[in-house]
Amino acid sequence: MADTAISFVVKWSAKEYAVDVPTNSGTVLCLKKAIEIHTGVRVERQKLLNLKHKGKAAEDHLKLSLLGLKPGFKIMMMGSLEEDITQATTAPENLGDVVNDLDLTEEEVALENREEYLMKISKRVSTYEIKMLSEPRPGKKLLVLDIDYTLFDHRSAAETGNELMRPFLHEFLSSAYDDYDIMIWSATSMKWIEEKMKLLGVTTNSNYKILGYLDYLAMISVHVPKYGLLDVKPLAVIWGKFSGVYTSKNTIMFDDIRRNFLLNPQNGLRIRPFREAHLNRTKDRELLYLAQYLKDIAPLEDMTNLNHRSWEKYRPSGRPR
Repeated sequence: MADTAISFVVKWSAKEYAVDVPTNSGTVLCLKKAIEIHTGVRVERQKLLNLKHKGKAAEDHLKLSLLGLKPGFKIMMMGSLEEDITQATTAPENLGDVVNDLDLTEEEVALENREEYLMKISKRVSTYEIKMLSEPRPGKKLLVLDIDYTLFDHRSAAETGNELMRPFLHEFLSSAYDDYDIMIWSATSMKWIEEKMKLLGVTTNSNYKILGYLDYLAMISVHVPKYGLLDVKPLAVIWGKFSGVYTSKNTIMFDDIRRNFLLNPQNGLRIRPFREAHLNRTKDRELLYLAQYLKDIAPLEDMTNLNHRSWEKYRPSGRPR
């Protein structure tokens, strides 16, 4: 007797695809190959989040008939197209493992007023378009956040995005939103940023709003004698776009790589990188502590006198040590 087909619905990247697989002989791998035909996402890139067998992710060799799936069963998939991955992995973030935490002298960091870098920044201000998601709020300071290893462990394997999300992310963003407008600036492509923010549930959380996204195209290259050519995130790009709204006095940036705020070291706080999520997601409290720090410094009219390297020792007046 001929093997009939069963149809499933695969949801990926806000779209749904009807995928047919043989009823009796079809395996999980057959399903993945069919999904690749419809979506272009290669088999090895796919994570089928709700396809389980005995409480674990269904392995490729398993027959779909063993999973008890009914026709029309909706399968949630994570995965990226090769061109998006290429865009993301060729961005400057790849330098992070080479120069992770710079230890530069005052002479070496005196770069922000160099004419060639001011010209590059001016060009970014005039040509780069920040992807705006909301509007600035009067009287709010600005918090600029990296993604990879700051909010999200992008290298570890997991079945769901929540397993890779830094603990207390939504609580942190909700708390920060009381006093700060929040920008996301990642050294990856805009598509990659949007995908990660959706994956983490940031774009749909009702307790806060993200002001906008900046990607690697807003970065510039600087030359440091000790390290050579480095790509950095000059906050002056944002300050130029929002003249008189955000300045060095009311802006703070969190990034796990110190070189990213090389042109504005007084505004940068190097967050401890969040790696090996499966081992650390029950122990990491970094965002909780930083949420309190942001609360403590929010009343200051000028934050340029703060030493963010010593943020854990900071105590506002009236708060006991």
